[in-house]
Amino acid sequence: MTLRRILKNLRRKFRLSLLLQNLGPFLGMRRSKMTAAQTNLSLTEHIRALREHYASVILPMWMGQGFNSALGLPFESLDGASGEPLPPARYRAMACARQLYVFAQAPGAAAGQHADRLFESLRRVFRSEHGGWRYSVDAQALPLDDTQDLYTHAFIVLACAAYFQRSRNADARKLMLATASTIESRFKTQDGLYHAALSPDLAQPLRPPAQNPMMHLTEAYLAAAQVAEPALFAQHLRSLAQGMSQFFVHAPTQCISEALQGTADNRLEPGHQFEWLSLVQGAAQVFEGLDLVETLPRAMQWSRLHGVDVGGPGVLASLDESGAMVDDTRRIWAQTEYLRALAVVGDLPALASGLAAFRANFLHPGGWYECLDGTGAVVRSDMPSTSPYHLATCLAALPIVV
Repeated sequence: MTLRRILKNLRRKFRLSLLLQNLGPFLGMRRSKMTAAQTNLSLTEHIRALREHYASVILPMWMGQGFNSALGLPFESLDGASGEPLPPARYRAMACARQLYVFAQAPGAAAGQHADRLFESLRRVFRSEHGGWRYSVDAQALPLDDTQDLYTHAFIVLACAAYFQRSRNADARKLMLATASTIESRFKTQDGLYHAALSPDLAQPLRPPAQNPMMHLTEAYLAAAQVAEPALFAQHLRSLAQGMSQFFVHAPTQCISEALQGTADNRLEPGHQFEWLSLVQGAAQVFEGLDLVETLPRAMQWSRLHGVDVGGPGVLASLDESGAMVDDTRRIWAQTEYLRALAVVGDLPALASGLAAFRANFLHPGGWYECLDGTGAVVRSDMPSTSPYHLATCLAALPIVV
């Protein structure tokens, strides 16, 4: 059956339009092309400056001192002042996968060659003998934690999809599909959600369904649909979205909670509302007609009202379900997701001021600050290998400036 016929059948069954119509580069973020005359000059300058900082400072850092060439793995974190690697206690599969995603998307032959090496290391070091993927290895790259973690598996799918698009390496597509099959056969629950973690042999649930791994699984399946089985991944995505609406949406705020609704001391993270909105609106045809399409704009509005300190250092880490602050930390990833969402909804004035604040508060000539407190003071200065991924997805959503 041809792809066109598959999508036609899906549209009839699920009221979907062409599945891939909105799935462009970087998980379907359709970036508007704008000239300097069409947009605020400061917005143009901020976008160009952020792209330049990413290309000239951050990417070279992780191809150079951030990479353990003896093991073929990215170090977990770099010192914020010197840029030198901090002594490693472990290497995580998820961190390697995020770096693979970053360099699979980055332009140039050097980035492509680095992605090749990361892919080979990922499957050599982290593949589990039980199937699936181990969580981490120690400083000598020997198995450390063999937990089967959904968050890790989701990033394997995402990274392999991006790497296959870059390299056309058939092994990447095979690993992507094999990992997705493991997720569906082992992690999926009877009510359509996914366990957050399983035992090393994939037989016993260790942690119940949680928001964050399933959000990244959504991201991963959107990427996978671009390179294989679009009809199958569309069904998985719609089922997952319906499960999130049923079990995780907090009705008074319309926000997606971190734990299942009804869990004591549940939290709402503004950054995750922004991230969900970018994913769902960026692939609107996939989620057409589902409740999340309606609730996420309201969640974003609530989060902007309660969870963004516009005059200060940006997005708060978490709130309770009444809107009271739980964690006042300002993490860099939440700022990038806020900027990404502003770009997706087209709020260019807020995007311009947000980019200005982000560059002033979180970037420095040698890289970035990972966490600030509510006053803007640095509370975590090291630079984890996982953060460039958030910069990459943010940059992918920003308007193209010519």
